[in-house]
Amino acid sequence: MSAATTAAVPTIILGGSGYVAGEFLRLVLGHPQLALAGVMSESQAGAPIVGAFPHLRASVGDLKFQAREQVLGHFGPGRLALLSAAPHGASAALLAGFIAWARERGTALTVVDASADFRFASAGAYEAVYKHPHGAPHLLGEFACAVPEHLPTTDRAHIAHPGCFATAMLLAAVPLLKLGLAGPDLFAAGVTGSTGAGRSPIATTHHPERHANLFAYQPLAHRHAPEVAAICEQLTGTRPQLHFVPHSGPFARGIHMTVQATLQRPLGADALREALRGFYAGAGFVSVVDGMPRVKDIVGSNHAQIGVTVDAGSVAVMVVEDNLVKGAAGGAIQWLNRKLGFAEHAGLTTPAMGWA
Repeated sequence: MSAATTAAVPTIILGGSGYVAGEFLRLVLGHPQLALAGVMSESQAGAPIVGAFPHLRASVGDLKFQAREQVLGHFGPGRLALLSAAPHGASAALLAGFIAWARERGTALTVVDASADFRFASAGAYEAVYKHPHGAPHLLGEFACAVPEHLPTTDRAHIAHPGCFATAMLLAAVPLLKLGLAGPDLFAAGVTGSTGAGRSPIATTHHPERHANLFAYQPLAHRHAPEVAAICEQLTGTRPQLHFVPHSGPFARGIHMTVQATLQRPLGADALREALRGFYAGAGFVSVVDGMPRVKDIVGSNHAQIGVTVDAGSVAVMVVEDNLVKGAAGGAIQWLNRKLGFAEHAGLTTPAMGWA
């Protein structure tokens, strides 16, 4: 690796006070080849970062959130990374301004967006799901969207990371479809921790309602379903009929996803497991396990685990991941590592917590 690819790259985090932004901040601070240049939060500009993320006190010290004008001061000749945790619907216009500014200043800017704004191939597809105009349709062609394990390389300048539920579904669905093992009807049921609902308290994340409780929401109507179907079609040539029922679980972090489908040919569990292991050979963050995967075995890490079972004619694939890491900030930094020429595991080697 050349000296140009080993030098620390200044990195800016947008949307700086939410849970995903907090994970971006935690991972960037521990990354050997990224240097935190600023954390933008217009609503908290000038406020100490530790006020939003007291668990990072030892690392952030007296750093403060920055306004847009302060962030723009980091643009200049050379490389710059930008990780966006801005909300759906707001990220596109915000990023469009930064991308235009980078071109004016001669900045070699690499963006990874954790919002949904650049996950669709067209403005029409985005607007059909989110029910408002896209904030920067002219930039859609500059973003690629896929789980890192499914797209080895791309010539697109920037990356849109799939959502947390989407990542879990894609890890199961893409190999089933691409290997011709099952489908195209896919039935998915996922359970997510309360951090998946964001930092702003709502009725369904209020502790007395969430604790010791389990309930479905937006069944067969969740916005991730068309996103996953479109990405599957792009990667495999098959657009699945995806029937998705999400659930809110009584824990803070993690996702457990079950994807069921009809097998295209008779196949035992051992053969299916080996087919998936072959598909993910060389993927350091995805493991196909012999038993059933458990949320506690991956929480706090960028790892995902996959388990399978079959009966006479159908298959169930179980996937577990941390919604804030592999499903958001960690997967995004995995992409950023690739785009910057770093080792894909750089800054992402922390093992799971185990007893979180």
